[in-house]
Amino acid sequence: MVEGINHQWLLARTPTEGLPSADDFQWVEGAVPDPADGQVVSRTVYLSMDPYQWVRRRSGVEEPGGVCHGRTVSQVMASRDPQYAEGDYLFNTNGWQEYGVTGEGITNFGYMFPRKLDPDLAPISTAIGVMGMLGLTGYSGLIVQCDPQPGETVVVSAASGGVGQVVGQLAKIRGCRTVGIAGADEKCAFVAEDLGLDACVSHLAPDFPEQLAAACPDGCDVYFENVGGPVFEAVLPLLNPNSRISLCGMISQYANDDGGVPRDAWQAAGQAVFDRQNVTVHDLFVGNYVEDYQEVFLNEMGGYVQEGRVRYREDRWEGFEKAPEAFGAMLRGGNFGKTIVVVSPE
Repeated sequence: MVEGINHQWLLARTPTEGLPSADDFQWVEGAVPDPADGQVVSRTVYLSMDPYQWVRRRSGVEEPGGVCHGRTVSQVMASRDPQYAEGDYLFNTNGWQEYGVTGEGITNFGYMFPRKLDPDLAPISTAIGVMGMLGLTGYSGLIVQCDPQPGETVVVSAASGGVGQVVGQLAKIRGCRTVGIAGADEKCAFVAEDLGLDACVSHLAPDFPEQLAAACPDGCDVYFENVGGPVFEAVLPLLNPNSRISLCGMISQYANDDGGVPRDAWQAAGQAVFDRQNVTVHDLFVGNYVEDYQEVFLNEMGGYVQEGRVRYREDRWEGFEKAPEAFGAMLRGGNFGKTIVVVSPE
């Protein structure tokens, strides 16, 4: 039995507003659970903040009164599963709570888990970043779906964010001219100088479409979509014949209250160009790629991280009580890098 209090953030209601508010979440205290046979109880160390979580809550996938979903890095505190010992670090899905149960009979929305982590190979926080679902998402969309070739031009929206960082650097490793799109000047500088992309354009600039066109003198062969809206509209006229798009997300549309389906509006906006240029659009659901590509991805990315060929930036929020604030800041573009809440010390 693990002693202590299990602090949790519950979904207080199905959100009705475009972006999160304090009324959407409820802070509660409970007992630390005990593991049954085939299960472990782990203490959450890092909690991942991801845009898809908001889609789940607004769409009713998550029900009020339940612990908010979230992928985590945690440490085993009690084990009744011979695969894991006390003290092991795991990538799992504890959600927005300090202690969770993983193992037999536990089902939730997660992939690549539970997975034991080796702190000597890479910092354990990377399991919810470049070495986790975030990294596999970028790898699957860029490498598997779009297969960029040396000399092609790859454009990445939200290039300073968690997925965008991975995509841009993988495109450079592939020998592509790689152009990022970000917001604040410091984000653009990070993308171009720290990550080494060929250029980064701010979507906040009044002449953003013109700047983007100048950064892509040979057009765009691969576009990795994280944003939608005006950013997508600026990319459209640059798409070359037979170009490819990986549609990962549309964060600019997640606050819409018009009742429309963002994916449908996005498709309608681009259809004429898609038809004229023979553009291939791939919808990206990372769960489709775990079985066939997880091990390949982990081996490749592990090497890139150790060699310094892939760098990453984390936007850390210290303290579990800040989870709703961190989540809202990420959705509003207030993050700089992969958003992580530090729930407890390593």
